[in-house]
Amino acid sequence: MAHKIIMPKQGLQMTEGYIAQWLKAEGDMVKLGEPLFEIETDKLTITIDSTAEGKLLKIVRPEGDTVPITEVIAYIGEEGEVIEDIQAPSLPADVSVKEVESPKESRRLSEPIPVLAQAGVKYATPRAKMRAQERGFPIESVDATGPDGLIIERDVLAYKPVAASPLARKLAGLGGISLDGVEGSGARGKVMAPDVRQALAAPSADDTSDCLETVIPMDGMRRGIASTMSGSLSATAQANHSMLVDMSECVRLRERMKKAEIKISFNDIIILCAARALKEHPQVNAVRQEDSIVQKHYVNVGMAVATPRGLLVPVIMDTDKKSLREIAGITAALAERTKKGTITPDELTQGTFTVTNLGMLGVDKFVAILNPPESGILAVGAIKKQPVVLEDDSIAVRPMMWITLTYDHCVIDGAPAASFLGRIKELLEDPILLL
Repeated sequence: MAHKIIMPKQGLQMTEGYIAQWLKAEGDMVKLGEPLFEIETDKLTITIDSTAEGKLLKIVRPEGDTVPITEVIAYIGEEGEVIEDIQAPSLPADVSVKEVESPKESRRLSEPIPVLAQAGVKYATPRAKMRAQERGFPIESVDATGPDGLIIERDVLAYKPVAASPLARKLAGLGGISLDGVEGSGARGKVMAPDVRQALAAPSADDTSDCLETVIPMDGMRRGIASTMSGSLSATAQANHSMLVDMSECVRLRERMKKAEIKISFNDIIILCAARALKEHPQVNAVRQEDSIVQKHYVNVGMAVATPRGLLVPVIMDTDKKSLREIAGITAALAERTKKGTITPDELTQGTFTVTNLGMLGVDKFVAILNPPESGILAVGAIKKQPVVLEDDSIAVRPMMWITLTYDHCVIDGAPAASFLGRIKELLEDPILLL
């Protein structure tokens, strides 16, 4: 009897999954535990391994379908078995499977669906993705030589990545462009951030007067983000406060730690300051549930990480109990796994507050949307030198940074929100208070 392949739950709080890619076509032989297909949720792309061994007799739900969990999406069986009377999207419970006398007499109910069903999108084997991750460059940069334009391991091993600064690579990933076509202005042709910004601003080479629009289908992750963000705005009373912070002491702290060969970022300091402030202001570290407000007695700060496919928020557990050095190590690891797509569902849940930073992209000040069910999110702008009037009325040039708190006014009033934001400002301007 053929084995049914169902849409898995994968331990996520999900009711459906978007089939992004079948890694096998109808008629292919499949081994137990071999990668079979990929699904997308509103947070992750997950590779699902086969739960059976044999021939992929029938793919019931093709790429691009959104399927409820536990619904049958394919059949795997033995050579010679035939699946009859299948009608997608719903599947009868009494689907019959029968033996035929000879494999030659077996009939295929449909042609194999190519692995690459979406033109213009690059796909790769799991092994190729792993090799690209090991070498630290995006799989999209690699030219494909596999069947149907599939990127395979040998393509990755033969690829020579373009020399580029870390910020240039980040900007290219966010902008969805390859560094291969960007002319570098750095030493020995190294691609720098301004080169990528110029490439992003330039009109596309294939733009024509006959093509006035580009239609990009919303995949599972993008549709999930859209639903979550629009739901956040409609379900909460979002209000905002902003403060300008003198980052002089944070700059000095970072320089001292750099001399001690301890690598930290300004975002690490901001996350720790937010965590300590949350511990002191439990009314901000809370969520709303129907007719009650639940204050959390633990502090888990999420950090927004941009990926080419959308925004994800990995979480630093018990952030307030960790040292700055510990947070720096955790954030670096979380950011790397998030961008590579190897982050786990558990690392994207249980957050009580979020920090989102666009300062590295040159944004001075912005307002963020709440990440439900959290009641607060901190938006961080760029650190820029500007003249400041000191208490003695003298003028000095200081590194200044805007921070903006978005909060749910149904849970938090304006005065407590301002007090919380003021505490973050106080800790950033005198980080010795963190000790």
